[in-house]
Amino acid sequence: MEVETFKPLVKATLRLGTESYSVQADNGSLSEQLVSLKERSMVILKDFITKHNAPQDVPDDLVETSEEEDDLPEKTAIKSKKTKLT
Repeated sequence: MEVETFKPLVKATLRLGTESYSVQADNGSLSEQLVSLKERSMVILKDFITKHNAPQDVPDDLVETSEEEDDLPEKTAIKSKKTKLT
């Protein structure tokens, strides 16, 4: 039985901000190369987001602002009275 070897057909360049990443799939069928490319791209994207992510701490004054809005009295709908002409 002869084993077919496939040359890499799938490659991509990811440009994230000023950084550039090249990804090339392993040998295999086209669908296997696409899966490999996707997995590698997701790892690069995850690492990039982790590296450039803003701090997870949320300032308390943002939370207090939303609570203050809840304390405002609600406006009631005022119906206008119509006068009847006789």
